[in-house]
Amino acid sequence: MSLIDHHVVLAEHPLFSRINAADRDQLLALGVERRFNDGQRIFQRGDPGVSMMLTLRGQVRISILSEEGKELVFNTIQPGECFGEIALLDGQPRSADATAVGPCVLFTLARTDFIPFLQRHPQAMLSLLAVLCERLRTTSMFIERLVFQNLPARLARLLLNLAETHGAPVPAGIRIAHKISQQEIGNLIAASRESVNKQLRIWRSGRLLTVEQGCLILLQPTALNRLANPAGPDSANAPPDLPRSGARQKKT
Repeated sequence: MSLIDHHVVLAEHPLFSRINAADRDQLLALGVERRFNDGQRIFQRGDPGVSMMLTLRGQVRISILSEEGKELVFNTIQPGECFGEIALLDGQPRSADATAVGPCVLFTLARTDFIPFLQRHPQAMLSLLAVLCERLRTTSMFIERLVFQNLPARLARLLLNLAETHGAPVPAGIRIAHKISQQEIGNLIAASRESVNKQLRIWRSGRLLTVEQGCLILLQPTALNRLANPAGPDSANAPPDLPRSGARQKKT
């Protein structure tokens, strides 16, 4: 996988898009690249919030672990996405764990460097506040769906999100190229692996999806969309918005 150009990513990111190129170059000069192996912990819940990260290669799993050892995954950060922005403002301890998924290269900006930059660029501060408000709004929706939506709706929404991010058209439907285990799916939707397995078997029997070479193929995405969005009359066209791999909302 090629390394993403962090100059291009910062120019397109909501936090930095309003800053002119010269100031962005000044900001980039303050950052450093860090490399992590698959499964390596980048930071854990409770660690000091001293930096934000931009993913240049690989993926990063944002999650928390319950006292019983059960993992709840909030998001999987994709190449070109930032995480850890909340720490830039308050410097408080991290609210979740971050773990490398595959070999990762991250561009890191320290809070001690970024705060003076924000003070010189108030438009960047306003952009940061807008991003944080969006984080809060998305987290509220996430909690609401965990409480009120049943497992089939949560699972259907996740599969549609994965198809949106990693899907490719095939004659039978949409193939999700990103391989994900049933345990990982369960972590993402707050369900047991056994429950996920049972629901996937039901949908395979009903020809809503199938599995080929370890990859899921959505045979009837419109039907899954109706399951994910059962309330509204336009649910078949409603875009998925549960935190997903590739979503722009993160909890860090």
